[in-house]
Amino acid sequence: MEIRDMAELGSEAPSEERDAATRKSTWTSVAVNLCLSITQVITGFFSSSQGLIADGIHSLSDLVADFVVLIAAHHSKKEADENHHYGHQRYENGASLALGAILLAVGIGMAWSAAHKLEAPETIATVHMAALWVALVALVAKELLFRYMLAVAERVRSSMLVANAWHARSDAASSLVVAIGIGGNLLGLPLLDPVAALIVGIMVGKMGWGFFWDALHDLMDRSAAEEQIKAISETISNTPGVLGFHDLKTRKTGDMILADVHLEIDGQLTVEQGHDIALLVTTNVMSNHPVLHLMTHVDPAIPADENSNR
Repeated sequence: MEIRDMAELGSEAPSEERDAATRKSTWTSVAVNLCLSITQVITGFFSSSQGLIADGIHSLSDLVADFVVLIAAHHSKKEADENHHYGHQRYENGASLALGAILLAVGIGMAWSAAHKLEAPETIATVHMAALWVALVALVAKELLFRYMLAVAERVRSSMLVANAWHARSDAASSLVVAIGIGGNLLGLPLLDPVAALIVGIMVGKMGWGFFWDALHDLMDRSAAEEQIKAISETISNTPGVLGFHDLKTRKTGDMILADVHLEIDGQLTVEQGHDIALLVTTNVMSNHPVLHLMTHVDPAIPADENSNR
């Protein structure tokens, strides 16, 4: 399943619904990951499974990620103030950046540990059957958690929750690899356990880098998605009194958009009439799209019918 762009996920959910959904899904993730982490690390230690221990540490990193999400969700809903004139939505971008960094660091650490184990294969012990059962239970739990969190994220259109949901999916994938590695170890192939840990580390690191790079671009004023810009353009063009427009610019702030546009309006209209048209454009755009603020500039223009008579 691919990560879908926020522009394809429907209309923006009310902030109250987003806040409630964020808290509920994140606390659910906290409970699941806490139980899994404790179980995996303890079982991995007593069953001599490096792969299961690595997976447990991965689950532990999710707890940190979950609390990052909760903190960001709390701050991002704050209203604009004298130091943040456009609000605090970019806390969500910062949270996605932090989530990516956590995944990247965990992945590198897991891969490094597994590589050292592979250098000394004689130190690899045969794991206990209990490790396989715990890995399978973790696989099912994490996959169910992923599906639940992604459904919530798509319903409220939150890229931060999407990032956290795919963090859970990375756990499900890692648990699958770990289960295969443990199974191979039990069948007489001891190298498969650290190999599984190495693969998990690479998977986690790659996903972390993706989220980190994506959030970094958003924090550097990346424009909105092409589909969103096209939809905003259509709304502007369809507003009565607008003869045309140019220099439409957008930038992301959390899951919202800040935009600027030059409107072409009949130059023979009064200032008040031109202002009313610009105000109508702003209202239409902000009502129909996830636009937090639209700055308009009015440029006088000559209607096509009058221009043709000259």
